[in-house]
Amino acid sequence: MRSCYNMKDRHAAPLSAALAVVLVWGLNFPLSKALFNQIGPAGFLGVRYLLMPLCAVTLLCWRFRLRWPRLDRGEIWPLVRLTLIGKGLHLLASTYGMQGSTAFSASVLLACGPVFTLLILRLSGVERLSPGQVAGVATAATGALLFTADKLLAADWQAGLGDLTLLAAAALFSYYTVAAKPLIQHHGGVTVLGYGSLVCTLPMLLWCAPALAALDWQAQPRWVWSGIVWQVAGGGFIGWLAWGWANEKRGVARTAPLIYLMPLVAGLAAWAWGGEQFNTHKLLGAGIILAGVALAQFSPALPGLRARPQPPEPSC
Repeated sequence: MRSCYNMKDRHAAPLSAALAVVLVWGLNFPLSKALFNQIGPAGFLGVRYLLMPLCAVTLLCWRFRLRWPRLDRGEIWPLVRLTLIGKGLHLLASTYGMQGSTAFSASVLLACGPVFTLLILRLSGVERLSPGQVAGVATAATGALLFTADKLLAADWQAGLGDLTLLAAAALFSYYTVAAKPLIQHHGGVTVLGYGSLVCTLPMLLWCAPALAALDWQAQPRWVWSGIVWQVAGGGFIGWLAWGWANEKRGVARTAPLIYLMPLVAGLAAWAWGGEQFNTHKLLGAGIILAGVALAQFSPALPGLRARPQPPEPSC
């Protein structure tokens, strides 16, 4: 009897961790929107990257102490290039895109990552798409058009451009997901995450320097600083470690579908705390997008494929 309970506990802990991460990531979308409105997107990114080096060094020391892994000479430039494109530009696009859009829209459109991953694999000749995957891509594209059409038809260019920028951000991170796979397989996710965060710090701080200089630091309420610290340390580094642990214990196939709860959490939080309103048109488009992404990600692959798309990975 005791062994039966121990078995249940071993399965319950990873599931609880995965659900907690999905909850935190979902809540981070309306929190990010509130932070942008308070200190601006550049101010948010600047303060975030004042904290990122500390978290990255802490993570690397926790994992390797003072004996950090060495990269081969030929791996340094690929890491720099991939990080600046896949994480730096991705964060800029997702931040400025959400500033022009809404928290719920960001959570839905950034969840299109697996679709872009499939397309990148197909265009690079790594993978052929099965009929189910093609149907999923087409369904997600139809949902994206439906989701953004009302803004474009109403000439709401700021919101429409924000949504398109969020789709570009999802594509950038998908490129990073595919191209960084050899480095992650060689050195592990902790090394690539830590080094990548350090690589991005200086360019991002240079970009955000004017906003940081103009920011009235003393006038900001306490929730701004605690919110940013939580997003970087809690939702970022701790969240990624917990998500990776849950995937390791439960398996990616059983854990990845939980990520589709994230837009639901983000939407409910944005409605409850941010006053965001949803019409039938928007909810229908979001449902079609997520159904298409799930169909593309979990449809049976063609024989002989060398890669599979990763589950969606939020950035905020």
